[in-house]
Amino acid sequence: MPTVKHDAFFRRHPVFTGEELAEHLSSGDGTGPGARTRESLVAYHTRTGHLVRVRRGLFAVIPHGSDSEDYPIDPFLVASKLTPDAVLSHHTALEFHGRAYSVWRHLTYLASRPLEPLTFRHHVYRGARFPEALVRAGKEQFGVSTAERSGMSLRVTSLERTLVDVLDRPHVSGGWEEIWRSLETVEFFDLDRVVEYVLLLGKATAASKVGYYLEEHRESLMVEEGHLKALRSRRPRQPHYVDRKKRGNASLVATWNLVVPTEVVERSWAEVT
Repeated sequence: MPTVKHDAFFRRHPVFTGEELAEHLSSGDGTGPGARTRESLVAYHTRTGHLVRVRRGLFAVIPHGSDSEDYPIDPFLVASKLTPDAVLSHHTALEFHGRAYSVWRHLTYLASRPLEPLTFRHHVYRGARFPEALVRAGKEQFGVSTAERSGMSLRVTSLERTLVDVLDRPHVSGGWEEIWRSLETVEFFDLDRVVEYVLLLGKATAASKVGYYLEEHRESLMVEEGHLKALRSRRPRQPHYVDRKKRGNASLVATWNLVVPTEVVERSWAEVT
């Protein structure tokens, strides 16, 4: 089973699924090698150290001459292939865009049917479902862009959608210091798109969180009153916690009906930099 026959496919697909391999092997008329032949091919290249199995039906390529145990496998590509509709999101999207304050070994992706958490090569991959409001509206791909990585296409949330997502779900985004420091590296957001996404989500607390963040950065992000007004009209009627999982020391920001952790209000992390 000569390796060279499939080298072009492996070069173009540093991480690939069994379905992609089957398509490569197909003759083009709907026929091609059976499952046993594909399994034999994968087994051969795995045995020779040219492939490693990430999980069932997902494989990564090891270049010739490299150590299959030590060769780095791109975690972004792995995350993007875990489900057919996977979208890099939250802190992982910040990392992909080069805007994360810290590099994580936990990766998050959105999908209609995410898999159980996966640990591979010291990275942990966790999926989250697309927000129900987007699913109902058929707009799961709102604010999702296609990017290229090692010659392969993957999907990732835009900075505008990521801004909202990390504020909406801080517990999967690194906590407030990480979120604040990461977002503050972004010099520009399309604020019309930010507001549009918040309204599409239909979450009162998310509207307040985003409104609070934008108001705190009004000058640097050139936030207009119209943006704040649109978000303020969707704020909760009663005070809501910014993070219901952490209800320690906090202050009420009345304009947003938002109970904000003291560490965020005072930017306590800045005192130790």
